[in-house]
Amino acid sequence: MSTATMKAVQLHAHGGPEVLRYEDVPIPEAGPGEVLVRVHAVGVNPPDWHLRNGLTTVPGTEVRVTLPVVPGTDVSGVVAAVAADVDGFAVGDEVFGLLRFPSFEGSAYAEYVAAPAAHLARKPAGVDHVHAAGAPMAGLTAWQFLIDVGHDHPSPFQDAPHRPARLDAGTTVVVNGAAGGVGHFAVQLAKWKGARVVAVASGGHASFLRELGADRFLDYTKERPEDLVHDVDLVLDAVGGPDSRRFLRTLRRGGSLFPVLPGVFDAAEVAALGVTVSSAQVRSNGAQLADLGRLLDAGTVRVAIDSTYALTDARSAHERAARGHIRGKIVLTVA
Repeated sequence: MSTATMKAVQLHAHGGPEVLRYEDVPIPEAGPGEVLVRVHAVGVNPPDWHLRNGLTTVPGTEVRVTLPVVPGTDVSGVVAAVAADVDGFAVGDEVFGLLRFPSFEGSAYAEYVAAPAAHLARKPAGVDHVHAAGAPMAGLTAWQFLIDVGHDHPSPFQDAPHRPARLDAGTTVVVNGAAGGVGHFAVQLAKWKGARVVAVASGGHASFLRELGADRFLDYTKERPEDLVHDVDLVLDAVGGPDSRRFLRTLRRGGSLFPVLPGVFDAAEVAALGVTVSSAQVRSNGAQLADLGRLLDAGTVRVAIDSTYALTDARSAHERAARGHIRGKIVLTVA
């Protein structure tokens, strides 16, 4: 067992951002199938603040986190050590990944993290660590909803497995919450596939979303998308939740609504409209992240950074998240 220490952010109690504590913890060791990553940047995601607020089990899983715990799942950094059974990575490689999700065992808010090699991909050479750290969870969520689920695990939110819908030049897609982490990736991936994209967000994000390729912008603070858009093929609702059902009537018969956060839907209404409602749980997948990384390296998809904070100031990052209206991703930097 290593006796060397590093700095990390830990939770010893649940609560507001003030419970995040920057302190010394042991440096982990790379176990079988793992590499040790010297972390340069960490993406901040909703599961991080849900864990901080008191959620200890990710939906669909049984592993319950006990305190103290280091939160976080999204990292970009440099390989510092490699387990004997790992091929494909070497000390000095720049990597990024979504670690151990779905679970709260990613332990990413730290100077070093032991990461399953299968959850990592090589960091795109043309993308810095801050932007790479903003990609894994949000990018893979958009990818697994829209492009390829990439696993055969059942969704914790429904009986049927999630299946992405066709995306091509004949497809119209509405992305709600288009300026956020998942939303801004969804806009770009749909455009990559050739679809026509209607982006829904608050008015201040109009030019940003048009730069990402949105064909039409709707300001939800001034207009109701469900009154203005009809006969679309797919709605990716990156906000989801109770209000998601309002998008049902924007769909053509045979269309699909994909709420990232599942809501409550009337089965009879869904059947009468002839549409599909489907959700999924994002999972770590290094191979898919490598595919996304190639799009990032080519500039086909880019990561928007809302703000950055030092790991020492994780509290401020969580306070920023709580204020909402996030454009892209919040990222922690590690000295």
